[in-house]
Amino acid sequence: MFEDVTAPPARIVSPHRPRRTRRTAALRTFVRETTLSVADLIHPLFIVDGMGVHKPIETMPGHSQLSVDQLAKEIIECTALGVRSILLFGIPTQKDMTGTGAWDANGPVPRAIREIKRLAPDMLIIADVCLCEYTAHGHCGVVRDESGGVINDETIPLLGRSAVCYAEAGADIVAPSAMMDGQVAAIRDALDDAGFLDTPILSYAAKHASAFYGPFRGAAESTPSFGDRRAYQMDPANAREAMREVQLDVEEGADMLMVKPAGSALDIIYQVRTNFPHLLVAYQVSGEYAMLKAAAERGWLDEPRAALESLLAIRRAGADRIITYYVKEAARWLSTAG
Repeated sequence: MFEDVTAPPARIVSPHRPRRTRRTAALRTFVRETTLSVADLIHPLFIVDGMGVHKPIETMPGHSQLSVDQLAKEIIECTALGVRSILLFGIPTQKDMTGTGAWDANGPVPRAIREIKRLAPDMLIIADVCLCEYTAHGHCGVVRDESGGVINDETIPLLGRSAVCYAEAGADIVAPSAMMDGQVAAIRDALDDAGFLDTPILSYAAKHASAFYGPFRGAAESTPSFGDRRAYQMDPANAREAMREVQLDVEEGADMLMVKPAGSALDIIYQVRTNFPHLLVAYQVSGEYAMLKAAAERGWLDEPRAALESLLAIRRAGADRIITYYVKEAARWLSTAG
């Protein structure tokens, strides 16, 4: 008996067909679990002393060191794109062994805070609190000699002074990144004593000694002149230690938490999100940005798709906000896709 080859194939009966919801762009948007908007992104800026400075950063295409008088165009552009949050790093002309420029009321960051608040009163300003940009040796605190060992307990009062200086200038949030033990508690005490009880602390709670910081160190002029930072930044191999660092910062009074870098620590982001209710920020760092830029320039990647996918992955892992050098480009891409 021959098979009837003209008969229609048997229908595959299945109540579960995930492809049903992928068929059109409208369906894919409707069922999308993770969303990304410009409101989720924080734009970093590098502020320098002087006048008329607009110096492109070679390793970070699209970014420049800016003097305060050059901020207007940047802030107007950010506002037009819907950018709501900015993170400031300062680069002084004069540096010394203890980083005294970090708490100079006329330093680049306090002056930038006042100018941005004048230009865009609703812009949220986060001031990074560290000494590495301000010290002659490039370390994040006071050092005794060229062994690179930072003196923790002599450093944390200086971080407190810096945080108060930025709060006085009008910073909405201070963000300690020096990875000193007890820095959050010291900054909280300093802020409270100065009357800034309502200034929140965004702690760089899990900050790894990463190879992906290279372009930033050039941009911030903060490369250590000797040694490295592995004695106080975290070993990238350690996840349990990251949770311990986060817990300690929470106990010391951190209002918000950060994981840095983001792309190589998605598991840490997920664990922090799972175990702590605090607002969680992840930092897509300069090396991550530079890699995507370099590959795109060679035609190896579709830059908008790759960059937005990388940001979505960070959001999917659990980050509420992302610091990224792609903010302005992402805002344009998202608007076009909108």
